[in-house]
Amino acid sequence: MAMPPKWTQWADELLLPLMYWQEQRRRTRCPGQKAQITLVLQAVDEAFERHPCTLKLPAELLAGWKAWAGEHARAFQRASSAVEGRNGYLSQMQHNHRGLPLRRYQVWTVLHNFDCRAADGTTPASRFFRRSFPDLFESVLSQIDELPMPRQRRQALAAST
Repeated sequence: MAMPPKWTQWADELLLPLMYWQEQRRRTRCPGQKAQITLVLQAVDEAFERHPCTLKLPAELLAGWKAWAGEHARAFQRASSAVEGRNGYLSQMQHNHRGLPLRRYQVWTVLHNFDCRAADGTTPASRFFRRSFPDLFESVLSQIDELPMPRQRRQALAAST
């Protein structure tokens, strides 16, 4: 939905964070974290209540906006946490209950050393060996032959005869 920038900013900076922190406080069981979340929630709530956009909305319309933001806050998850860094490793351990396959460590090592680039465009391997290496992606693609055609299903074979 197209909204004026002032209303978009209100929704992005106040409404969604307010509903997000309310949801996080509801989910959290740890008393220390719950206390910290409550402090943040109070600050966001005060700013939300004082904002001119909040003051202009009738109660029914404000309730509708809060319901919309609440749905989005409940659906929010960090998209990359299952695949990146320590959290990705831990999630794999929890799903597999046996750690990661040894070959995956080798692949991650190669990806890190030959494909991760610093701001200056160098990889860890090129900095260590003081020479350049071919592009990892292009090297892998050059090793792959033409992909086979998909198999024909029995229905397709019966229809063609």
